[in-house]
Amino acid sequence: MFWRLVFKLLRGSSGRLAVAVLALVSGGAVISALMNLDLDVEHKLTREFRTLGANVVISPAVGASGSVGSTAPALMNETQVVAELEKSNSTAILAEAPFLYVVARSGATAVVVAGTWLDQLQKLDPTWKLEGNWINSRDDWSHCLLGRNVARKLSLTTGSSLELQTPQHATRCMVSGVIDAGGNEDNQVFASLHAIQSLAALPGGVSVAQLSVNGSPDVIRDVAAELARDLPDYQVRPVREVAEAEGALLARIRLLIVAMVVLILVLTALCVLGTMAALAMERREDVGLMKALGGSIARVVGIFLTEVGVLGAAGGVVGSLLGFALSYWMGLRVFGTAISPRWIVFPVTVALMILVALAGALPLRLLGRVKPAAILRGE
Repeated sequence: MFWRLVFKLLRGSSGRLAVAVLALVSGGAVISALMNLDLDVEHKLTREFRTLGANVVISPAVGASGSVGSTAPALMNETQVVAELEKSNSTAILAEAPFLYVVARSGATAVVVAGTWLDQLQKLDPTWKLEGNWINSRDDWSHCLLGRNVARKLSLTTGSSLELQTPQHATRCMVSGVIDAGGNEDNQVFASLHAIQSLAALPGGVSVAQLSVNGSPDVIRDVAAELARDLPDYQVRPVREVAEAEGALLARIRLLIVAMVVLILVLTALCVLGTMAALAMERREDVGLMKALGGSIARVVGIFLTEVGVLGAAGGVVGSLLGFALSYWMGLRVFGTAISPRWIVFPVTVALMILVALAGALPLRLLGRVKPAAILRGE
């Protein structure tokens, strides 16, 4: 009998209740989408920030210098650095490469040459544009990559031959591609690390090592701290600008999402409140008749609150499903990749919509004060 009364009330006021249901579905859809976004935003932002390049750098300790009496900059030991990089079992490291920077000459023109693992360049800096082909072997001595400014200065293109000379040695490589990095890399030549070590007569020498670490700022700091413990003679530091910008942006986005969820909950509750206030005035006669027939106040109010709870549950279910579709669209538009639905959001959204509906149904509690005698007299 109880549920029959509830469903009869729902059918009898379907027109007015449609406004409340629409508010609950809309609120549930936006809240579900925002919660899905919040659960996935760290991964998406981390992926976006990795396009900015390396975010951990290993370099000689501050104050270190080359050999006694030499003005050459301090270098790190390649074997030691590479051994620690390969020993690290962190799955967060996406790419890593040592670099040796030397100044060489091509004819009468001085150029900065970076010896590195050529197969890691694209992973370290995914935003670089390349005219030509990447080099997939880190020990390919016969090919090199040019920054666009160097290529313009030397009048070289893909397939051209480049000769590099130092006071110690000379080498020649074929230009595999021209890089447009939009930074200092446009003024550099990239070649095999071992080829440049031989060219500069610096066997085993490394200027810096760069790593691209995937994860939150805390993950980046943990990886840097682990490497710092394993390499006490060198300086290991996160690229502070990238890590801090990532952490600050993530915190602001999450604060914005929480504020939006709270605002939507309040607005949805107010919409339901207005609908239920009007509905309470319409149902005074029904309540008076129920109480005259012996219905208790608790039972009468319970019927109406159950009705509102059913509306909240229905709005939460439909809103959650629409929210999954909305979050999918938001992911494609903002991050260029879909946001996977998190099913933990479904029960949370339904529960929130039920609570909002019950909070907005406060005017129905006033129906308990209706006096049957006054209703039966037509007052």
